[in-house]
Amino acid sequence: MLAALSTSAFLSLRVLALASLLMTPVGALAYSKANGLGIGKQGAGLVLFVTLQRQSMS
Repeated sequence: MLAALSTSAFLSLRVLALASLLMTPVGALAYSKANGLGIGKQGAGLVLFVTLQRQSMS
């Protein structure tokens, strides 16, 4: 029983290590892109935001 538990723990650690290796670049990219809430309100983003706000009020 101890051997089965040891094998299971080792397999779980390997899966966790593989998942963290695959998710780290995605998390870093998401963190670098998340610089604020909502759309960036400059240029076309501002025009889109104002247009959507006006349509929702009418």
